Amino acid sequence: MNGPVNGSVNGTVSPANGSADGFAPGRIAYQGEPGSNSHMVCKQHYPAWEAVPCASFEDVFATVEGGDAELAMIPIDNSIAGRVSDIHHFLPTSRLHIVAEHFLRIRFHLMAMPGASLPGIRTVHSHVHALGQCRKVIREHGLVPVISGDTAGAAREVAEAGDPTMSALAPPLAAEIYGLEVLAEDVEDEDHNTTRFVVLSPEAADVPRGDGPVVTSFVFDVRNLPAALYKALGGFATNGVNMTKLESYMVGGRFTATQVLAEVDGHPEDPPVRRALEELAFFTHDIKLLGVYPADPFRARDAPQSAPATD
Repeated sequence: MNGPVNGSVNGTVSPANGSADGFAPGRIAYQGEPGSNSHMVCKQHYPAWEAVPCASFEDVFATVEGGDAELAMIPIDNSIAGRVSDIHHFLPTSRLHIVAEHFLRIRFHLMAMPGASLPGIRTVHSHVHALGQCRKVIREHGLVPVISGDTAGAAREVAEAGDPTMSALAPPLAAEIYGLEVLAEDVEDEDHNTTRFVVLSPEAADVPRGDGPVVTSFVFDVRNLPAALYKALGGFATNGVNMTKLESYMVGGRFTATQVLAEVDGHPEDPPVRRALEELAFFTHDIKLLGVYPADPFRARDAPQSAPATD
């Protein structure tokens, strides 16, 4: 691509495009324990791959960068909790590229030891975010919430304890893996709870222009000038480029240095996007392309529908 953006839109990896097509089955790393939501989305979109659990996001990046796995499945945003902050710390400095995105409807089941019953449950174990997203069922049954490090890990802890008064809030897959009985399904407070995941690879995706909707992700540092961000983003508005994500972060602990992560609809080689990126370079520096990849069909389903025209 001509222009000021660092990175390439050409590579040796075919885009996932909603499945593992184009990838020879290998290993895909994720953060969490078996049965977690990240594990579920790996099984859903890469069923022939070996899913590799990692203790932390840092371990996931290291596993792929070190060659012990070919891909990484990483949560980046949640419709209730917002951004996954740790990921935005790793992405700009990583050598990995975003090659695909997937959306997962987050479901929590209340599960316990076989033979346990709802009236006999006293405590509920899960990640702090899951507990906060299932307040209604906790309050309804008078359960004492207990924080665990991971939703699937909470299910494992309940299974290991063998205590019929303990329960866990975890994804459906966790009940199957750890031999627990589901006492109540889909107990989350909001039925729109959805997490967006991105797939990372050491090689950039080879996404042809004009072959369906495309997302371009990039980061840049704003120059310390009056109205620099306003002027930098003006090129996207004047060129009619839809920006779907814009988040800023401090750089190196300095209040005068700001890094911005942005996502737009379109390919860097589309004339409007190319012109907008060229204008962006006048008011910023260190522009880095994180990935160019097919838009998940969920985006079209989730978009608000225009009202029908009337006479």
